[in-house]
Amino acid sequence: MDNRLIWKPNVVVAALVEEGGRYLFVEEETAEGLRLNQPAGHLEEGETLMDAVRREVLEETAHHFEPEALLGVYRWRHPSKDRTYLRFAFIGKATGHDPERKLDAGILRALWLTPEEIAARRDRLRSPLVMRCLEDYRAGRRYPLDLITELVEAA
Repeated sequence: MDNRLIWKPNVVVAALVEEGGRYLFVEEETAEGLRLNQPAGHLEEGETLMDAVRREVLEETAHHFEPEALLGVYRWRHPSKDRTYLRFAFIGKATGHDPERKLDAGILRALWLTPEEIAARRDRLRSPLVMRCLEDYRAGRRYPLDLITELVEAA
């Protein structure tokens, strides 16, 4: 069988949340050690992309999130793993916080960082997608959410 026929990228969502010049990040445990990332995670079966990003932000930061725009779609192949990621990055607002909520396993904490603090920790970023999304956001990249069409069949 031709392996190209069964290859599938890992579909992930990520959120860019800015408040007062600071960006919402998570510090997480990974196989490569402690890393910084935007709130992000995998799309689950039956979930829309926007529902997935709302869920991931809540699970990883205890902040409720409402998407307002699509920042972009990014493809990245991890250099030391046989994995390709297809990241849908959303821009939006934190609409509430539940400080008593337990964060996902592996997430040490949510934190708000300035662009300078992020750049100073560049070597700790989870992937090159993190900085690229931040750069695109700061450059004003925005796409309407209706760019995404999700056809859902009735049960």
